[in-house]
Amino acid sequence: MLKDKNILIGITGGIAAYKICELIRMYKRAEANVKVVCTQNAMNFVTKTTLQSLSQNDVGIEHFNIDDFKIEHIAYTDWADIMVVAPASANTISKIANGIADNLLTSTVCAFRKPIIIVPAMNTGMWENPIIQENVEKLKKLNYTIIDPETGFLACGANGKGRLCDNDLIFDTTDKILNPKLKKKSKIIITAGGTIEDIDPVRYISNYSSGKMGLAIADCAYNQGFEVVLITTKEVEKPYKTIQVKSALDMQQAIDKEFKTANYIVMAAAVADYKVKNKSTQKLKKTSADEITLTLTKNPDILKNLCNKKTKQTIVGFCAESENLEKNALQKIKNKGCDYLVANDISRNDIGFNSDYNEVMIFSKNGNVKKLQKAKKTEIAKSILDTILK
Repeated sequence: MLKDKNILIGITGGIAAYKICELIRMYKRAEANVKVVCTQNAMNFVTKTTLQSLSQNDVGIEHFNIDDFKIEHIAYTDWADIMVVAPASANTISKIANGIADNLLTSTVCAFRKPIIIVPAMNTGMWENPIIQENVEKLKKLNYTIIDPETGFLACGANGKGRLCDNDLIFDTTDKILNPKLKKKSKIIITAGGTIEDIDPVRYISNYSSGKMGLAIADCAYNQGFEVVLITTKEVEKPYKTIQVKSALDMQQAIDKEFKTANYIVMAAAVADYKVKNKSTQKLKKTSADEITLTLTKNPDILKNLCNKKTKQTIVGFCAESENLEKNALQKIKNKGCDYLVANDISRNDIGFNSDYNEVMIFSKNGNVKKLQKAKKTEIAKSILDTILK
């Protein structure tokens, strides 16, 4: 979605400056053009050579380094579609809020007439300083986009609010601003986690699904402006609508209530194929027998049922395979009737269940196949959404 967009990144002096190297790589992987301007203090935390290598452009630091007879900060404002100041120090935030333009970065901001994202990162005491908060509020009123810092362990040794937010949030906010069509609030239902089928009040049948893939898709969709409904077996706290369920039947009922008004359904949950036929209402006691027999019966095929009754919805299924990945995936998309099927190999220890990484193949009903190489699930989530949106 960011292909051929011109993104100007402003880096200020803070320990979080090193994290922006990965943000540059994310923009470049999305085929955006990236240029970087830095304060002099930023050079204490990241090198000019590193930033030039990653952005594949010269890095601006000096205030009036005139090239080709163009005043540099004006040239940047003409070139860029958006400016992202990250990390933004207390000092730079205060300068911007009060119109001070004493270096290349602040001069560029002062002259910039397009969207600006400011991503603060600093010590908790500095962030909570009333003067800094007043300056942040001032910038919000002036239509700057502020992405608040996170709470966590800081470089100074303290634990509090002030840590740079996740790069994925910066990336998705950039995407949302530059692609306003994504703000149309399409409704997307995403399922996550492994369902639980009770044997008795203390025992159950389930699987190893962590729910991380579904959660990554939900976060990505929310950051892109979707109306998200996450139906999950895991307890999570999110800014979008979340419904916690337990069994396959619970999940089916929750989806059915949201289905008619949805535009997209992504079935990333690992739904149990079978449940105990006659689950006990009381704890089963151990007996002298060496064996116990449980009779299992099929759960409803949620994915197939949704595909059979869909109207306007785009439906994405998932399958986890331990062998013959492509063959089994092709058979499943044919049997289920979904628009897309995302398949991953669970025989590998470095991806899939409980891992932060995945490697998948996306099959479409028209026969197209797209392979996504091993990457963080947050990046895989973006690629999945890009595929179904196109």
